[in-house]
Amino acid sequence: MAEMNKMETELTEEADQPTTNAAAASPEKETNMNERKVSWAKLRRVDSLNMEAGSVSFKPTHHVSHQASWQRTLNLAFQSIGVIYGDIGTSPLYVYASTFPDGIDNNNDILGVLSLIIYTIVLVPMIKYVFIVLWANDNGDGGTFALYSLICRYAKVGLIPKDQPEDRELSNYRLDTASNQLRRAQKIKEKLEKSKAAKIVLFLSTIMGTSMVIGDGVLTPCISVLSAVGGIKPLHQDAVVFISIGILIILFCVQRFGTDKVGYSFAPAICLWFLFIAGIGLYNLFKHDVRILRAFNPKYIVDYFRRNGKKGWVSIGGIVLCITGTEAMFADLGHFNVRAVQLSFSGIVFPSILLAYIGQAAYLSKFPDHVGNTFYDSIPGPLYWPTFVVANAAAIIASQAMISGAFAIISQSLSLSCFPRVKVVHTSTKYEGQVYIPEVNYALMVACVIVTYAFKTTEQIGHAYGIAVVAVMLITTSLVTLIMLVIWKTKIWWISLFFIIFTSIELIYFSSVLYKFTQGGYLPLAFSLVLMIMMGIWHYAQQQRYLFELKNKRKDIVRIPGVGLLYSELVQGIPPIFPHFISNIPSIHSVIVFVSIKSIPISKVALEERFLFRQVEPKESKIFRCVVRYGYKDLIEEPKDFEHQLMENLKEFIRHEHFILESRPIEQTPEIGNDSHSGFHQIPSRVSSSSIQSFNAAKSSNFSNRIIPNPVHGAEQEMQFLQRAVDQGVFYLMGEAEVVAKPDSTLLKKFVINCGYSFLRKNFREGDKMLAIPRTRLLKVGMTYEI
Repeated sequence: MAEMNKMETELTEEADQPTTNAAAASPEKETNMNERKVSWAKLRRVDSLNMEAGSVSFKPTHHVSHQASWQRTLNLAFQSIGVIYGDIGTSPLYVYASTFPDGIDNNNDILGVLSLIIYTIVLVPMIKYVFIVLWANDNGDGGTFALYSLICRYAKVGLIPKDQPEDRELSNYRLDTASNQLRRAQKIKEKLEKSKAAKIVLFLSTIMGTSMVIGDGVLTPCISVLSAVGGIKPLHQDAVVFISIGILIILFCVQRFGTDKVGYSFAPAICLWFLFIAGIGLYNLFKHDVRILRAFNPKYIVDYFRRNGKKGWVSIGGIVLCITGTEAMFADLGHFNVRAVQLSFSGIVFPSILLAYIGQAAYLSKFPDHVGNTFYDSIPGPLYWPTFVVANAAAIIASQAMISGAFAIISQSLSLSCFPRVKVVHTSTKYEGQVYIPEVNYALMVACVIVTYAFKTTEQIGHAYGIAVVAVMLITTSLVTLIMLVIWKTKIWWISLFFIIFTSIELIYFSSVLYKFTQGGYLPLAFSLVLMIMMGIWHYAQQQRYLFELKNKRKDIVRIPGVGLLYSELVQGIPPIFPHFISNIPSIHSVIVFVSIKSIPISKVALEERFLFRQVEPKESKIFRCVVRYGYKDLIEEPKDFEHQLMENLKEFIRHEHFILESRPIEQTPEIGNDSHSGFHQIPSRVSSSSIQSFNAAKSSNFSNRIIPNPVHGAEQEMQFLQRAVDQGVFYLMGEAEVVAKPDSTLLKKFVINCGYSFLRKNFREGDKMLAIPRTRLLKVGMTYEI
């Protein structure tokens, strides 16, 4: 390795020398030399594919400017109103009823509750999310998985060891840090990478946050639709429940048309809704009690708790509902941009919902006995039915946003091997993040119907809803604090201020909502527990399966003629399934490509950076390795398009490898030895073509019982050989691996692997269906992994 490093250093130094006069005489030649210098310098990169390649291909990366014009930002801000804020915008329908379930005993309590609502909205959605958390995005995408992927990208804390040095060359992978490496950040990073417990805690926190968001996808439709339909007078509660169930079934049935068509069709209704609640709030304020504005004095919060004690603390569980849907601002960020969300919330949503709560408080100061149905009772007579219609439209949109959010977050978790395989349908060509998952959709529908029928009232569902909302906020606060420490490298006192203030607020709210655990609060925790067990089992088994392949990758191969794409999750070495194919199939195709579909912890990978190739030595064997890298929001192409892209990139790789090997004369041929990891020989990048041929001929005896195609010299001839193989047809080879626990494993491990993982694998989609591989060109061979 020391000799290899010395060679790479010499190569870089030579590449940095001035160009010759001949090269300088022609601009075209000068350009070629410059490109060559960049490629040679790039060879200093560590080859993470166990040094199976003779050289490394390189394509320049480009940073695409995401700076949006003000006109586009304003347009996105308008669109975001219809997509993000349905949930937080419909909270005025039920907050006061949930806060005062037993009625109002003292009119001064209204001032205290309003003051709590005002400062809760100011501190959490406005200051925490709009001005801090939104900036912790992953190349424009938000949500719990975005935070986790950002941390995984900076520190090696993922549980599946798929990290490769080449991944850091991706345009979107780069991290823009605010300052130079600080000792504190480096220390924390090293501790995270060395601590298995820290990795597990990070993973569990992420899937817990994900589970809570999915739980929101169940609870939001229930509480929003129930509260909106409750405005029909005079209807019995059972009638309200059955009408709500009917609306929910219709809502889930139209999900297959996609967020783009369903959500944006009602976008004007949300804008109209904010106009209505702001106008009605102003009307009630000036008509009933302008003095209610005293609530801006936080003194009334202190008085409220002093007067009510434990009862006041319990009521916080209802007050927290005024910020439901706040997480949607961050989770749905990928459809818009930070400035658009900041503008829409600060300019439209924030003043509208504040006026709504202030107006309702002014109304309650005169009619405290109307607290059970405050919103509808406070509407002026002529506006009642128009407001009712708009309220139902807004409730449906609020439900739609959280259902779509559940789809999006499950789609992200799939790419990180954290959820069993399900069918993901991309419903919009305009917005790539909009997806529909049929299995999840109908599971959520059944859960919504059961919850609505069982709980019947918004008060009972509100007890459950609060736990899900605050739990996600606590997880977000913790992950953003970690990002501040190790990535942003913010000053420690700013970090302490952020963590102490928001953790204190959210822990107080969380303690209050947990108090109502037996009154419905157990529901989101039960949802989360089931989902976490399912996701944990799946991820653990996938991790153990990957480690098995890594440990048992083949150190030799027996080659017989053939062509095909062999899929494996292994991103380095020869997968153990390959010799299993050879022992079961009488022929293998003339060109073999080991294809690994790899999810990168970023949202998108540029097409020109997607394919990473290596050639397995000896070159005459025509065996290539291809790692196909996707971000968690990228769409896997149809087989025809995928085959075309892969083959075109393979040709470009071949052309570039020949350019490197044939353009640099060799001064000294170093000693070449076997690679202890892969079983193949490493050819340094400075070895000439003639040396390669001699070297391959000398070592051919090491590969017994195989047929090697005749050597093809030159890039064009090799690409012609490849094209002839492609013309004969591209076939897919996959291993159907059964994962079982070793006989001497613990009882818990046997239950997790043999029962839990086996059940999930059999009842969810298989890998070839996820990749949409044509069954007429698919060949499977079974294999058992004992882990």
